[in-house]
Amino acid sequence: MSDIERISLSIEKTLLVQLERLVAASHYENRSEFIRDLIRNCLVDQEWAGGQDLLGTISLVYDHHVRGLTERLTEIQHAFAGQVLATTHIHLDHQLCAEMIMVRGCGQEIKALADQLQREKGVLHARLAAGTTGQQLRRPARVHAHPHRAR
Repeated sequence: MSDIERISLSIEKTLLVQLERLVAASHYENRSEFIRDLIRNCLVDQEWAGGQDLLGTISLVYDHHVRGLTERLTEIQHAFAGQVLATTHIHLDHQLCAEMIMVRGCGQEIKALADQLQREKGVLHARLAAGTTGQQLRRPARVHAHPHRAR
């Protein structure tokens, strides 16, 4: 037996039209999967607001000709050794490099690392992509919308 539950939803017609546009633009097969992913994204946002064990990726673009920058970026990552899982470094051209740093830990520590990396002179762009370990997503909480309805 499937864990899928069917629900009904009341929504304004104008909002439904916008939902259909979003679903189509995102190339989802149906609106149910689109809404499931919206809910999962909201749950990940809640994880980041709390103190859970989180996963993320910090992307950097920087000028490696800036004196001492490469060493400073490495030192910062060493200071957060418990959070840094892996780093990938690529050369974009003769002057610019990119790094993708996979991190795990509490949200405050991960954000502190991303902020510290971004503040370094020569870092042109830094972005934290907030992720999840998936622990909260695979533990479905049973919600009883109709407590008197037999299951």
